[in-house]
Amino acid sequence: MSRKGRVERTTKETSVVVEIDLDGTGQVEVSTGVGFYDHMLDQLGRHGLFDLTVKTEGDLHIDTHHTIEDTALALGAAFKQALGDKVGIYRFGNCTVPLDESLAQVTVDLSGRPYLVHSEPDSMAPMIGAYDTTMTRHILESFVAQAQIALHVHVPYGRNAHHIVECQFKALARALRYASERDPRAVGILPSTKGAL
Repeated sequence: MSRKGRVERTTKETSVVVEIDLDGTGQVEVSTGVGFYDHMLDQLGRHGLFDLTVKTEGDLHIDTHHTIEDTALALGAAFKQALGDKVGIYRFGNCTVPLDESLAQVTVDLSGRPYLVHSEPDSMAPMIGAYDTTMTRHILESFVAQAQIALHVHVPYGRNAHHIVECQFKALARALRYASERDPRAVGILPSTKGAL
């Protein structure tokens, strides 16, 4: 059974189309107009082995905020759609990823309840190209709200802003991949004692 999601989101500020296949091979086509964000979404698709298409046109003449935020909202909604009824999945996933001097630890629960815990070093450079580094937390907040998952992201140390952000996306990709994969021992079983996720 196909596990794909497609979301179109159009406002006065942005126009976003996101397509995701959870059972893909990491084929990615991303265009948001924000180069570093494209790079991060590419990491998400490739390391999660999700086929991912993102096409966003936003009010970049103002700044990158709306473009980044609305893309994350649409991505979260598409991910939730692709998960479907969640029967037979592992539900929980975690991954720790080093990137040179930086380290990211990510744990996810595809719980149906949105919650984010996020920490990263305070002394990061404010910008990576046109990417505002304070947006990383907001991306995760927006994604979590729409995907309806619990997500804990912790970067205990790191110096280079590029590395600090990138290891978060790589670890997130792997954790989501592990959590959303089908468990061969749980075919037809919903991973919840409540009977709902």
